[in-house]
Amino acid sequence: MTETVAEAVARRRQYIAGGTMSINRAINPAKLFVRAKGAYLWDVEGNAYIDYHAGFAPYLFGHADKEIDDAVIAAIGSGASLIGAGTMPWEAEIAELLVEAVPGLDQIQLTSTGSEAVSYALRLARAATGRDTVVVMQGGYNGWSDYVSYNLMDARDIVADHQEGEEYPLRVTTAGVPKVIDKTVRVIEYNDLAAAEKVLARGDVAALILEPVLQNIGVVKPLPGYLEGLRVLCDRYGTVLIFDEVKTGFRHALGGYQAIAGVCPDLCTFGKAVANGYPLGVVGGRRDIMALCNDPDPSRRVIIAGTYNGHPVNVAAARASLRRLKSREAEVYGELERLGARMQAGIEAIFARRNYPTTFVRQGSAFALYFMDHAPRNWRDIALHNDNERDIAYRRAMIDAGIFHFPAATKQSSISLAHTDDDIDRTIAVTEKVVRTLG
Repeated sequence: MTETVAEAVARRRQYIAGGTMSINRAINPAKLFVRAKGAYLWDVEGNAYIDYHAGFAPYLFGHADKEIDDAVIAAIGSGASLIGAGTMPWEAEIAELLVEAVPGLDQIQLTSTGSEAVSYALRLARAATGRDTVVVMQGGYNGWSDYVSYNLMDARDIVADHQEGEEYPLRVTTAGVPKVIDKTVRVIEYNDLAAAEKVLARGDVAALILEPVLQNIGVVKPLPGYLEGLRVLCDRYGTVLIFDEVKTGFRHALGGYQAIAGVCPDLCTFGKAVANGYPLGVVGGRRDIMALCNDPDPSRRVIIAGTYNGHPVNVAAARASLRRLKSREAEVYGELERLGARMQAGIEAIFARRNYPTTFVRQGSAFALYFMDHAPRNWRDIALHNDNERDIAYRRAMIDAGIFHFPAATKQSSISLAHTDDDIDRTIAVTEKVVRTLG
């Protein structure tokens, strides 16, 4: 007898704690995907799906891109290995490529994940300022480490009475965080400059960290002057401004979203698209802060270590990605913008005929459809106004029809260079049928 999906999931839960290797991957209804190529996924039953989830968005060029994979294969064939002694040539090359590309990078260090990069950036900020407190954004995601595991997406009843200009009461999002860390974390709302100033004015904040565009909760853009205002406030109160560009970096511009915004952070982190799905993180920023990695004073030195930092396989993927973006920048981002605009026009036309509100928000190749009557300005806005029930029903119906958006309300979708006009047009046609069926 053939094992059903439900039986396979149950069997795997015997051996995998929580059922998946990253708890946020759990989906309902369960699917068992076994292969991906370009813009497509295939499940264990042989069904094909146009993929807009892209593994939480690292695949700028699409799954199993030949140019990226060929670079990895060449690195393996060259004898490049995890030598772990001194600086390897590929490390120097990727560092130079990154510093040349991104305005806010004077020097960098490599990690294996975005969460590691964020943890190290926070440590650098605390060492540079001699302060302990970190400010994070309600609804933002900056990895799984203790200092950023607060107020990920508070429920509607919790945020309903929140007042602009104020910070949030702390709500830890995971068990296992030492209670003492509560003393060093503050949570404010994105796009709320008054709240930022009120917290920073206390003079004890080492770092304010945020995704410059909140892409953990779809695509929530900064209001005009918001990022510029944070830059001014951080300078005024001696706080390190950190842009977490793990999702925005290289998806929207070769120089990161900071190049689009024209606002330069003190430190920034990257991951995902930098290596088109291969596991690599980047932390970097101002030379004087990064110099703390090897400060002659042991009491100021900020240790960074990792057996797999700068692994030649992952660096080969990142090097190929950056070279491609650098040599074809206008072509790559122009095509992603064109595909994104085509998708937006088609989806907006369909929902314009519905008797319930929707708003399509897009930044280049990243987009989100909100079931509310305006583009959200922060998580509280979404929690109060987005119709999550309709949102999830729509996503599940799209999956059943062969279009894969992650089946959780407000999750961002992504277009890759592997998507074609036919893929976009088919998605629009399927969307029209699904919406008509849902009523």
